[in-house]
This record gives sequence, structure tokens and C-alpha cells, in this order.
Amino acid sequence: MTRPAFFRAAGPFDVAVLGAGGAGLMAAIAAGRRGRRVVVIEHADEPGKKILISGGGRCNFTNLHCAPDRFLSANPHFCKSALARFTQHDFIALVARHGIAYHEKTLGQLFCDGSARQIVAMLLAECAAAGVDVRVGHRIAGVTQGEGFTVATDQGTFQAASLVLATGGLSIPRMGATGLAHDLARRFGLAVTETSPGLVPLAFAPADLALMKPLAGVSLEVVAAAGRAAFREAMLFTHRGLSGPAILQASSYWRPGQPLLIDLLPGQDAPVLLRARKRARGRAEPKTVLAELMPQRLAHALAEAHLPQRPIGELPDRDLDKLGALLNGWRLMPTGTEGYGKAEVTVGGVDTAGLSSRTMEAKAVPGLYVVGEAVDVTGWLGGYNFQWAWSSGWAAGQAA
Repeated sequence: MTRPAFFRAAGPFDVAVLGAGGAGLMAAIAAGRRGRRVVVIEHADEPGKKILISGGGRCNFTNLHCAPDRFLSANPHFCKSALARFTQHDFIALVARHGIAYHEKTLGQLFCDGSARQIVAMLLAECAAAGVDVRVGHRIAGVTQGEGFTVATDQGTFQAASLVLATGGLSIPRMGATGLAHDLARRFGLAVTETSPGLVPLAFAPADLALMKPLAGVSLEVVAAAGRAAFREAMLFTHRGLSGPAILQASSYWRPGQPLLIDLLPGQDAPVLLRARKRARGRAEPKTVLAELMPQRLAHALAEAHLPQRPIGELPDRDLDKLGALLNGWRLMPTGTEGYGKAEVTVGGVDTAGLSSRTMEAKAVPGLYVVGEAVDVTGWLGGYNFQWAWSSGWAAGQAA
């Protein structure tokens, strides 16, 4: 007989999971299926709040193309074991068993046809079937270690032999994100790498904003490059700078003081293209010619900023070559990001050098596990971070 989604078990427990997000619920399910007595402790008033807002409310729950090279970490090999042991196909099978309809949007991204609430309901049903005790609205006051772990909350104390840190990173603080997992990890002697907002819009100085602000709402496909990474996806101009999938992806690789390179005409040789248009469309205005290649508002802004207001046939090739070089390699210097409030993920986290890649257990603290966004593993945009939550949670739940 299946238990209700929220039931109460008597302690002590074998496993206490801090955080009822994707990674925490998956760790609880995996441990509960093994017959472990599991309690999940969540400070918010309901589980899976970040799941509920993801994908425009439809939850981009995984990606068909999930692979280790789509993740950032100081140790790029760390994520391989967990991702191989619980794959995107394993999670898709779970979704299918629960009768949740889904579709592929673009680039392997899978979304619910209906609502993200279906994913949360599925996870809670699995928790119930595995005998997991889910407690919400419990604010954590402290965690200590003796023979096991003791978690003090404003609604009672919980004891467990194993502890799973699954409270996420610093992104989206309005959803309740805190640095709790990192703080607790440090208290137990684990190192935490430098953290920064990831998958976040980029901000710019007034000189660049003078061009960007009037273009707010304009979107086009570009290649955005930062560091050693480049992404061909849509870019969006905003009143504050640049956003859209291409910029969000590049932001995870961008570091202060580094340039951002944008190819506004990906796959095309802009100088050659402009010279050809000069020969074919000599009497046309440059802004008209550019508007055939990109959104009109952007075309007009670039033409007015970089070319004399004469027919394109009268312009020197050097002027067209200079603009063409800019179109294929617009070099910008972001002043920063829009911060954790707008970031989808946290780059960095608990140092993987102190964790087992197979079980997510702290090497120096037996019984302590760290999963999900709290770890120094950050996925690309498009369902990758959810898959890391499922995979790392599963790995911990198999061992805790």
C-alpha cells in the first residue's frame, strides 16, 4: 500500500537529507528504495520550488545529449561516474512510468507538456513509495556530528547515521537559496572553490548600453564566446545589457576582465558578404542592406554608428571590411553579471577533490555526502543541471 506523499516516521533515521530540491529528493528515493529510513528536511513551505519555476513552469528536466563535456568543474572528470550510473535515459524512463507527457524543444532539451508540478508530484510519489519522511517548513538551526549526525531545527531535532547536503547553491535567493551547504561543508573541513553566478545575463558600461538599451527586445542567432567556450544560440538585447541562451551559456565561462566575442552573422564571411552586396545593390542604403541580414533595428543602429550615410556603392571597401570584421567579431568588455538574483546556477562549490566521484561521500568525513548544485559541477543551459541533480543524488542515495 502506497503511503501518502507526506507521512511521519519515528526517528532516529539512517539518512537525513537537507534540501527537498531535485538532488535531495532523488538521494532520498534511492536510499529509501534500499530500505534505509530517510528523512528530508526542507526550510521552504513546499518541496521542489526551483523545479516549479524552471522551464517557464514546464521544467526542462533533462537533455538527450547529456555528456560529461557539457559540465564545468575544476576536475572535468569528476562528473563522469555519476552521470554514467544514472543517465538521462534512466530519468526519462521514470517520467514515462508516471505517464508524464513530454516533448523535445531544441538541442535535446526535454520539457513537460503540462506542468513542472508533475515532476515534483512524481518525485514525492517515489518518496512515499520508498518510505521517505518529507518535512517542509523546518528551518535548520545547526548540525553537529557525534556517533552520527544531529540536525537541530525550529521544529525538532533529527538524528541520522548519514547526512546528505542538498540545499543547492547561491542562485535565485528569492526562492530561498542560501550558502548553507557550503557553510556546513566548511565546518566539516571540506574546501569550497570560488563561486560565481552562472547562466546569467551580462552587464555593460554606459558606452555599450547606449547602443543596447534602444535595442531592448531584439533577438537574433549569434555565436557568443568567452574563454575557451563558444555557443551558437539566440542572443537578446535588454535594457541592462545582453541575455538570451547564447549569453547565458557564455556567462558561465566568462571571468571579470575577459572580453566577450560575438559573431552576429555566424557561418558567414561578413566582409565578403558586404562587398558582394555593394556590387549588387550599389544604390541601396547601408542600413537597408544590413536589414536583409539581421533584425532591422540592429541593422539601422550599426549602420548609423559605423558607416557614412551614403549609398553602399559609394562606400570604400575598407569601411565595409571594418564593419564586416565587427559583425563577425564584436568584442565587448562586460562590467559584470546581473548577479545571483538572475543566475540560474552557481558556478563552483564544494571542491570535488574532497569527494568520492562514485558515491559523493566526503573522503575525510564518513557518512557525509554532498550533491547537486552545492558541488563544483555546473552544467550547460538546457536540462543539464537537473540531470546532475538526478545523477549525483542517485549516486549518494545508493551509498548513504
